[in-house]
Amino acid sequence: MAEVTTIARPYAEALFRLSDEGHTLDAWSADLAEMAEVAANADVRAAIANPKLGGKQLVELFLSLCKDVKGEAARNLVELLVDNGRLALLPEIRQLFEILKDEREGKVEAAIVSAFPMDDAQKASLVSDLERKFKRKVEAHVTVDPSLIGGVRIAVGDEVIDASVQAKLANMAVALKA
Repeated sequence: MAEVTTIARPYAEALFRLSDEGHTLDAWSADLAEMAEVAANADVRAAIANPKLGGKQLVELFLSLCKDVKGEAARNLVELLVDNGRLALLPEIRQLFEILKDEREGKVEAAIVSAFPMDDAQKASLVSDLERKFKRKVEAHVTVDPSLIGGVRIAVGDEVIDASVQAKLANMAVALKA
């Protein structure tokens, strides 16, 4: 997985610089979302891997499936990726692009796993606390996992805050075995 990210990163960074300079971050974000969705499709992945399909044919096929993607810059990106055998990397390129875009906009995504469903007030309070801690706007995605027993587990970038009962019990078990 690290290899895929390493290969996709230069494309995402170049595209980010281009779109940032041109003030087209949101437009590229939308285009990349659609292109990544198309590239992730199993039938499209099979077409990408098909050696009988020529480069120009693959570009035309791919762009025909991207209904809302228009413009010469998008065509150039697809042609470049096809020429370099990297079209299948579009989902990873999009993910890295979105991370760079969020950094530019001062946003960070938080994956919150809660033992119980959270109401809007609890979520807002937790997001507010996270925004103070990270000094950035937090976009939270909440899921429920009853196996946590109680509490929450929060992942923001590489940082994980585990305030779940499950984690506390695991720590106690380790302490008791020592």
